Parts: sequence; structure tokens; C-alpha cells
Amino acid sequence: MEFVFIGGNLALDLLGTLKWRRTEPLEGLRTTDDAARWAVEAGLVTSRPKLTPIDVEALRALRESIYRLVTALREGTPIPRADQAAVNEAAAGPRVLTRLVGLDARRTGTAAAIEAEVAVAAITVIADLYASRGPRLRECERQDCTRLFLDRSRGRTRTWCGMSECGNRVKAAGYRARKAAVRTA
Repeated sequence: MEFVFIGGNLALDLLGTLKWRRTEPLEGLRTTDDAARWAVEAGLVTSRPKLTPIDVEALRALRESIYRLVTALREGTPIPRADQAAVNEAAAGPRVLTRLVGLDARRTGTAAAIEAEVAVAAITVIADLYASRGPRLRECERQDCTRLFLDRSRGRTRTWCGMSECGNRVKAAGYRARKAAVRTA
């Protein structure tokens, strides 16, 4: 699975590692290598950390707690207290360590540090959204896509998670439908 970072927030990008939630979910964090690669591609660490299957399960559990919190916020329902506690607990963990090595910044951290960084990002975005500060939280409007993103567009009219996958497919389908309608007319 290719990881995409279109959420506008680290925690929202982690949510995107489980695609197609409503139809046939596709898990992006299947292995320790997947989770380590995601951490590097997300910019959390500069080299792949050594993770265990338990670490991957904990990262996926954190992802789902964040998803339930964000969903409750979007739907205006009470936030799940157990998920709030899980995110707060993860945020209290050790942080990623940044060091200057020569003239390069090197970021290292354990699984708990990666979870802490994601949890802090989740707390920040949830608190900002609740207080109505900043951009609007949206879900991609492509029928099967369940990616969430912050709409920072000028008119707050962004409809797709990204053009490369969903936007192109929606536009191509619309084009084919218009061409078919012209042919039958």
C-alpha cells in the first residue's frame, strides 16, 4: 500500500492507513515493516524503528480511538471516554528525539514515542475543531473513500482527499457519463 499524506494533520494521515472503512477495508499497517515505513514517510523518524507486532497493534488501536473521537466530533455525539483516555495516555508517553548530526537533523524514537507524537497531533486537531478554530474537517466525497482531511482551501470547497486518486476517478466518471448521455441523445 502506498501511504498518502493529505489529511493536513499527522493523526488524520494515520487514519488514512485504513482505507475503504465502509466497504472492504484495506489495512495499510499489516506488518512491522509497514508501520516503520509509515513512521519514516510521515516524517516522525529519519530511519525505520524496530517495531514488534504488539507495537503495530497498539498503533492501530490508537488510530481507531482517534477515528472514533473524530467521528463523534463530526456527528455531534458524546465523545467516547475510553478513547479519550487512550489518546491522553499515548500523548503522555516519551517523545521522538531530534538531534543534530553534522548538519542533518536526525529523529529517533520508540513505538511509544511515535504513538505520543500522533496522539498530540490528534489532541491538537480535535481541540481546534471543537473550538471551531482553523480549517473544516471533511470526509472525501468519493463514494467509497473514507479518508478525512482538513479543508484549507480558500472557499472551503475541497471535496476529495486528493486529485491523484479520488478526484481523477470522480472527474473521469463524470466525463464518461456526459459522453454516454450525448451518444444516447
